[in-house]
Amino acid sequence: MTLQRLSVGKRGEELAVRYLKRRLYRIVATNYRWRGGEIDIIAQRGGILSFVEVKTRRGQPCGTAAEAVTARKQQQIIRTAQRYLAQTPVQLQPRFDVIAIQMEGDKPRIEHIVDAFAL
Repeated sequence: MTLQRLSVGKRGEELAVRYLKRRLYRIVATNYRWRGGEIDIIAQRGGILSFVEVKTRRGQPCGTAAEAVTARKQQQIIRTAQRYLAQTPVQLQPRFDVIAIQMEGDKPRIEHIVDAFAL
């Protein structure tokens, strides 16, 4: 992965964290890693624990964010979330969200896909 692509991804994750905080989510963790995968953001709001995948694009989009989170990627996120929940038992309902960020110059367009996929 190129440094430019990493930079775009990191910027997207920072924007997603700010977006969630403005919507009264509490950020529990960022970049949670386990040997089986990674979850970009884990956030809580009310009785929901959201496992959030962030997709950031510059220029013309190549399909939707939902399309970018393939069945294989979904399974990887689900396994990683299960590992997180096994290590950190909580009494919250898990949910899987996608935040798609389209960079239009310096101005981001953010789309939050709530409950983007299920177990």
